[in-house]
Amino acid sequence: MKTHRAVAWFAPGVSMLAAALLLADTPSANPNGLLQLTATTANVAGAPDPVRIEILRWSTDEERERLIAAWNLKPSAAGPSEGRGAKQGKAAGKGRGPANGAANNATPESALAKALNETTTVGYLWSSEMAGYALRYAGKVDSPDGSQRILLITQRRLGAVNSRWNPTFEGAANSYEFSVIELRLNAKGEGEGRASLVGKVAPDVSAKIVTLENYDALPAVFHNVRIRAGETPVRKP
Repeated sequence: MKTHRAVAWFAPGVSMLAAALLLADTPSANPNGLLQLTATTANVAGAPDPVRIEILRWSTDEERERLIAAWNLKPSAAGPSEGRGAKQGKAAGKGRGPANGAANNATPESALAKALNETTTVGYLWSSEMAGYALRYAGKVDSPDGSQRILLITQRRLGAVNSRWNPTFEGAANSYEFSVIELRLNAKGEGEGRASLVGKVAPDVSAKIVTLENYDALPAVFHNVRIRAGETPVRKP
């Protein structure tokens, strides 16, 4: 009986601890983020679902260039942890089939996914799902009229472990391990957004990063996008 009572006490304790940890990771617990936005999902299986996006910082030019280089299957500059030994190892492996097989079979999509996994988190996207989505890229394109494009890339695909993000509209399926999101806001910080749930992504000249190939042809999956009350649109320096 004592054992049963101990188990009965322990189980709620674990639940309370898990809940506390989840609350600690919510955007409201991180008021120092650079920019916070709210939205509601649309045209997906789990809609309407409230969404909160917290951008901790904008990606640096170096981070952006590393990601686009990966997409273009170009070697990026050696990172700070790549020393002489690593370079010698690469030189020694030249000409050997097994050593270069993975690189030769890389696609722009797989190379970008790998680069995203090696990039620092710059924000989060939260919905009603238990876990949020880490943003590995966050950038902006400002227009003279005050409108803006906010471009985000998640480390893992939206809906990777459930059907809540399954599109309710038709489109060419893709197998990206990540998701590209584009939010278009007016000068008041209001608008909508779309994502790479279907269709393709491709490099964008003005944004200098991979974006939705045909934004206008995709239905919006983020409605009522707004910069969180009390904040003003932040322009990237």
